[in-house]
Amino acid sequence: MSPDSKRLFNIIILGVSFMFIFTAFQTCGNIAQTVITNLNSTDFHGSGYTSMSIIYGVFSASNLISPSVVAIVGPQLSMFVSGIFYSLYIAVFIQPATWAFYTASVFIGIAAAVLWTAQGNCLTLNSDENTIGRNSGVFWALLQSSLFFGNLYIYFAWQGKTHISESDRRTVFIALTVISLVGTVLFFLIRKQEDTKAPGEEDSANEILGDSSSAQNKMARAVAAFKKSIKLSFTKEIMLLSVTTAYTGLELTFFSGVYGTCIGAVNRFGSEEKSLIGLSGIFIGVGEILGGGLFGLLSKNNRFGRNPVVMLGIVVHFIAFYLIFFNMPNNAPIAPMEGTNDVAYMIPSKEVAILCSFLLGLGDSCFNTQLLSILGFLYSEDSAPAFAIFKFVQSICAAVAYFYSNYFLLQWQLLIMVVVGFFGTITFFAVEWEAAAALAARSSDYSSI
Repeated sequence: MSPDSKRLFNIIILGVSFMFIFTAFQTCGNIAQTVITNLNSTDFHGSGYTSMSIIYGVFSASNLISPSVVAIVGPQLSMFVSGIFYSLYIAVFIQPATWAFYTASVFIGIAAAVLWTAQGNCLTLNSDENTIGRNSGVFWALLQSSLFFGNLYIYFAWQGKTHISESDRRTVFIALTVISLVGTVLFFLIRKQEDTKAPGEEDSANEILGDSSSAQNKMARAVAAFKKSIKLSFTKEIMLLSVTTAYTGLELTFFSGVYGTCIGAVNRFGSEEKSLIGLSGIFIGVGEILGGGLFGLLSKNNRFGRNPVVMLGIVVHFIAFYLIFFNMPNNAPIAPMEGTNDVAYMIPSKEVAILCSFLLGLGDSCFNTQLLSILGFLYSEDSAPAFAIFKFVQSICAAVAYFYSNYFLLQWQLLIMVVVGFFGTITFFAVEWEAAAALAARSSDYSSI
């Protein structure tokens, strides 16, 4: 197998592993608040929004140490251990207890930081400036296939149901736990590159100096990775891209948790309101897969760089926000267990709701594939710290969004995303123009990115 084929194989395995884990986790996130609403008449007293806020809050803080963890144990083992914690979080829903629910939320926040830092490191190690665009698109399309499979099951299993029984809940979450474990084990199929180094590792043939020296080297790499993260945080490019990343955190919260809850709360959708949550997730996944696959395939022939894709993303999202504003009642995100009978500016339409799901997924893929691509291009030598910063900003904004989702009406949540999305698009343009100029100065072909 040629080196490029070996690297592409690794990217595919990476994407498939994430597909399995996030088939479980994203489906869990999409239905968590609905399931919990049905549980709150029992001894369980928890909030899906609060749990996700804890997860992303801990996630953001843990990104400060995740490059050091990856530097010590390597990306492959880091992803495996993190996958175990994802599986444990999902398993909590089989027999929920409030203390276990919130404790698992803390641990999965730590695991998520390590998982995504290791993923960015693995993606970069298996790419170069000619393949980073393709590999980002392939990974993203495979990852977002997770939205399709899990939610397809929810759509058919919960069709016509207005109450989720204990048996329904256990069946779903046992299946999701097993799926997550399968994805975790698949990480061991990733083949090590001969020239692959853990982040911060220096070329050294002296591997036989003894345990003490090895431990000192690992600690030195961990400290170097941490210092690199702090240093990169204050570079102009990272600060500008942080605005774009902040937007992806806000809209991630909206499409992965809030929008499904809104659909499930609209009583005018009738007996289909719960199964529509699954259908919404399916169409978000279709948009993500279409975007990731399309932009991955077109990356080699894109002479205009990344900006047109990001522009498409913000236009698609603004259209979606406008339609959601007209279609969904303002109190849908914070409606009680009985749902809401309110009407917005039109009679709630299932077709419009599902169209908006597709647009949310497509727009999200536009932003994330291009952010992965530009980070891998700009920071090929410092991939773990760069991706840790990316996830730090994204996750802290997601945590803030999940927190205010407990209180803010729909119109205010949409307005926040419109303002941050507008400025995030502008700052991305600025960084991309500088990247294009730098590449041209190196006499390289920009169309190959």
